[in-house]
Amino acid sequence: MTTDQDAHGMSRRLKRAVLLVAGLNLAYFFVEFTVALAIGSVSLFADSVDFLEDTAINLLIFLALGWSLHRQALAGKAMAVFILVPALAAAWQAVIKFTNPEPPDPLSLVVTAGGAVIVNLACSLILARFRHHGSSMSKAAFLSARNDVLINLAIIAMGVLTIWTDSGWPDLVLGTIIVLLNIRAAKEVWEAAEEERLAAKALAGEEID
Repeated sequence: MTTDQDAHGMSRRLKRAVLLVAGLNLAYFFVEFTVALAIGSVSLFADSVDFLEDTAINLLIFLALGWSLHRQALAGKAMAVFILVPALAAAWQAVIKFTNPEPPDPLSLVVTAGGAVIVNLACSLILARFRHHGSSMSKAAFLSARNDVLINLAIIAMGVLTIWTDSGWPDLVLGTIIVLLNIRAAKEVWEAAEEERLAAKALAGEEID
């Protein structure tokens, strides 16, 4: 009985944690998105999609703790589309800037990326205690937040390089790389959701298509 109570208590703490992390990511998505548009930064625009991706992942974990596999699969596919749309918007911005890669304001770039480091470090600390609990998505959320710190540091380094070169190419190249990573992430979320859909059909005794 104690074990069941402990597991239930851990699940409740996990739900609160991922909901908090989702809220932090969604809030900073709007910060990065707004600054990226204001200074014309492709890398910051693309990184804002990472915050949207992490919002989707953590919301999916929150829902997955109480939903059936079939409903999880539907939510997962919706999240994949939710991630893909702004990623394609960032890709379009990169295509436009290839003709005239103006350098973004480096100070705004570095300060905003520094804020992203703080947010992702906070999310990593919140999720660290749960990375070995529950489904693989819990660990994926922790690793995603931790790895995003490296991307944010790369943006800061790129901002310094922009000051040195006074060129928009470093921002454009890094932004294109981040866009490709975001598109791959959307693809992986869709594939995971499809696996859940097939698993739900198998459990229901339905024919697998």
